[in-house]
Amino acid sequence: MTKKLVEIFDPPMCCSTGVCGPSVDPVLVKVNETVMKLKKEHAEQVEVERHMLTTAIQAFQKYPEVIDEINSKGKNALPIVTIDGKIIKSGEYASFAEIVAALGI
Repeated sequence: MTKKLVEIFDPPMCCSTGVCGPSVDPVLVKVNETVMKLKKEHAEQVEVERHMLTTAIQAFQKYPEVIDEINSKGKNALPIVTIDGKIIKSGEYASFAEIVAALGI
C-alpha cells in the first residue's frame, strides 16, 4: 500500500510550527496536534509534511495548483492543505476529521 502524502503549506511564521514565542496562537497548537495525531494513528497510511512559504518555496513550486491558488487569492489562500498534491482546504487549516475524511481512512 502506498502512503498518501498530506502537505500543509503554511504562511510565513516565526518558526516551523508557529507554536513559539510569547503568545502562541491556539489554532497553530491545534494544527500541531493534528499533525502529531496523523503521524501516530495513521503512520502506515500517511506521511505528513509542513512547508512554510519563507523557508520552503521550492515545495510550493512543485504544485501548480498551490501556486495558482496563491496567485488568485494572494496571502489569504494560506494555509493550504493538500493530499497527494490536490487541495482539500485553502484559507484555513483542515481539522483532523476533515483530513481523515478526505483520505478515506
